[in-house]
Amino acid sequence: MIELLQYEFMRNAIFAAILASIACGVIGAYVVVKRITFISGAIAHAAFGGVGLGYFLGINPVLTLLPFSLVSALGIGFVSRRSKGPEDSAIGIFWAVGMALGIILIGLTPGYAPDLFSYIFGNILTVPLSDILMMLALDVVILISVALFYKEFLAVSFDEEYAEVSGVKVVFFYMFLLCLVAMTVVVLIRVVGIVLVIALLTIPAAIAKIYECPSLRRMMLISAALGVFFTLSGLALSYFLNLASGATIVILAAGFYLAAMVLPKRFPRRLSFNNQ
Repeated sequence: MIELLQYEFMRNAIFAAILASIACGVIGAYVVVKRITFISGAIAHAAFGGVGLGYFLGINPVLTLLPFSLVSALGIGFVSRRSKGPEDSAIGIFWAVGMALGIILIGLTPGYAPDLFSYIFGNILTVPLSDILMMLALDVVILISVALFYKEFLAVSFDEEYAEVSGVKVVFFYMFLLCLVAMTVVVLIRVVGIVLVIALLTIPAAIAKIYECPSLRRMMLISAALGVFFTLSGLALSYFLNLASGATIVILAAGFYLAAMVLPKRFPRRLSFNNQ
């Protein structure tokens, strides 16, 4: 494995794996605790419209993917808070419309989009240095945001009524959290793709919640460490077995999650707001 590090694409893949793991570890903990997996999945799939827009405009899809994801997150957040009808129906519409818009824009683009499958199913081995730098910048934004507003995100995630009584601007921080989810989606898409991004966003945090429950900070750290393990191990397996990298990473993570569900739990205490 050491000799593979002489190749630039492999070094980029390792950097991408680590950056993606940090993002999914921190934000994935909120997604699991807040139970907004479905909303996160909708943001991830609606983001495909940004990929299509990038191809249509003839620019790097990552440059349009970020603003499109943020707009989708705010739209989904607004609908989920204000919709008088079933919330899941409204969110499902955003999910479908984003995918449909991406397909239409790609269909209208002349020529062939050779990189398309790397956004749908992921291909960590093709991540260029420019995307690595953007992933790094997004990670920095995510970490600074969580560090500055940790208590506010914590209160919103566990008990919105208590947070509102305490003077926390619940709607603002809920929308802010969804924007951070959107940034994380952008970081993860090149690693596992739109179809599988929700798995890597939630599985490490879900395992961490099962075995290390005393605090949300510890949950984040363990989730990030698990993400690094899953992405690097999956990357190695996919390289030597000639398998799709994104799918291999997710299958490996899912296998460990199933094992975690079966094996005895070390820490019986439940994660709660009081021990953060």
